[in-house]
Amino acid sequence: MPGAAGRVKFRPTTDNVFGKSCAIHGPCLGTLHVFRGLWLQSSSWPDFLHMLIRYGFDIRVALPQPALITTLMDVHPSRRPHIVHETGFSADTTPSVEVFVDAFGNVARRFVAPAGVTTMTSVGIVRDSGAPEKLPLNAAAAPLETLPADAALFLQGSRYCETDLLSQFAWNNFGHLPRGGAQVQAICDFVHQHVRFDYALACGTRTAADTMRERTGVCRDFTHLAVTLCRALNIPARYCNGYLGDIGVPPDPAPMDFNAWFEVYLADGWHTFDARHNMPRIGRILISRGRDAADTAMITTFGPHCLTQFEIYTAEITVHESVPTVKPMSERINAA
Repeated sequence: MPGAAGRVKFRPTTDNVFGKSCAIHGPCLGTLHVFRGLWLQSSSWPDFLHMLIRYGFDIRVALPQPALITTLMDVHPSRRPHIVHETGFSADTTPSVEVFVDAFGNVARRFVAPAGVTTMTSVGIVRDSGAPEKLPLNAAAAPLETLPADAALFLQGSRYCETDLLSQFAWNNFGHLPRGGAQVQAICDFVHQHVRFDYALACGTRTAADTMRERTGVCRDFTHLAVTLCRALNIPARYCNGYLGDIGVPPDPAPMDFNAWFEVYLADGWHTFDARHNMPRIGRILISRGRDAADTAMITTFGPHCLTQFEIYTAEITVHESVPTVKPMSERINAA
């Protein structure tokens, strides 16, 4: 069985971030957001979901004054039916947290945190097939006139994806290829080879055009460039943020962080691609989707803040480890 130890990220910072609205992005620069736990009965799990994966975070921010905080750190609704157990989102200084779904279908939270340190935590276990993803290399592109409205939205340029600046490059270098999954994979191959991963050079304002020119970045930069090239070729592409552990691959010595990848809309629906790792992976846990990282910020504070702790964990667990008892959904709802 593939497996790997979890990696924990701790990244204190002494720099205050000032401004009306400040977003925290991880090294791969996703953005933090949170949700309320759900319990599901085991009868709702398909037989092929036999791998258990533990995930969670422990994040602390220091505020010099009270501030509104919004988060996007809850597991995405499309993945929640596979959750075995989850503690739910907790902010230790705030008893009242509003939960809502944003314009892209992500679970968001909003609360006012007092001055001082606020700790946000959540731990859960999700079931997974344990199988590597399948690349749709033979899938055809969807004709533009057949695109559903919610897919056509992801053809447009956005804050970090300047399709107008990279359109000519995209058509010159990939326009001759058969349209569809193979074309998207060719883009991933290019980005993976063109850009050098360097966590020390992470930059919250780097765009796809910047990444193209600088040839360095973190996973969000790989993703922004690939998304931009796909959109320039009239292939809808949306940015994704979530957990991705070292399952079935050699352990990465770098600290754990949230990861960025992307999805494209082809003739038979949405498919996952990853320009940073550029290989099928096991156990992705989606948190949020959007046009780019601006739509998927994990934590946004409306006021100054200082990030003092950032720990992310995800890894396969064995059946011999303790798994919390699963409560019926009715009990969970009545206790809420």
